[in-house]
Amino acid sequence: MSVVGNPCASLCAVAILFFCCISWKHSIVGVRDALFLAGRTFLLLCFITFASYLYPRMKALLFPPPCQEETEGPEDAEARLKQDIARREQQAKLNNKASHYQENVQKPKQEARLRKKEDNFYAMTGETWRLTEGQQLREGELGDQEDMEEQDELTAQQRAIRRRKLPAMAYQGPAKKDPPLAKRVIVLPDEPPVDAEGVVNVALRCLSGRTLKRRFLKSHPSTVLVDWMFKSGYHPTVYAICEPYPRRPLQTEEHLTLEDVGIVRNTVLNVEEKDPSTT
Repeated sequence: MSVVGNPCASLCAVAILFFCCISWKHSIVGVRDALFLAGRTFLLLCFITFASYLYPRMKALLFPPPCQEETEGPEDAEARLKQDIARREQQAKLNNKASHYQENVQKPKQEARLRKKEDNFYAMTGETWRLTEGQQLREGELGDQEDMEEQDELTAQQRAIRRRKLPAMAYQGPAKKDPPLAKRVIVLPDEPPVDAEGVVNVALRCLSGRTLKRRFLKSHPSTVLVDWMFKSGYHPTVYAICEPYPRRPLQTEEHLTLEDVGIVRNTVLNVEEKDPSTT
């Protein structure tokens, strides 16, 4: 609260100012005394403003108002109970409305969205028959279905014998399958010492950005470079070893050594994808 907000303080301030002006006008006071008088008046106004600001707070601190719970009567308790009951009823109505909206609006939308996704998936995979309910088989069609299932279990040769009504001796049983080919185990030769005769350092720059380094002998077959590339994670059917300049695939064959393909000193090679038109 300030002087402007308190009418009594404002009236006192105006009266003091008026008194000071009248007394200074009808008295012989110099400029210095007038300044002192104005300063005292300003200090008095500040004290009045501070007192008007501090008075209500000190009053509330020293004489607090009575607690609301102590003065609450039976009518207030009944009104509060009615408010709680009305609030619960309103909350129950909102919950029912929300559940009704979720059951009748949101859930059908989600089911329709899921059904549309299933339709698109089966249309993309070509299994649109899953979207139909199908037809119930009659008694005469049940036997046909069993025959079709039995025919699916037979091989093509057995079905041909049944169609031609050939004797059972003509069937020689299923053809023997060739045994699976043994997997080739790639074993790289041991790295020769640095000071060995005929040793060369080969650096292999991969597509991932890393560079692999290894030592070989000039007498090693050139296919060890392909095996090295394969063990590094690049399959020879997709990738090839190329010379940096001129950029061309390196000729690797069993009967050619590293010296035969031109690797007679330290060399840097690149791993690149094969051209699909040349494979």
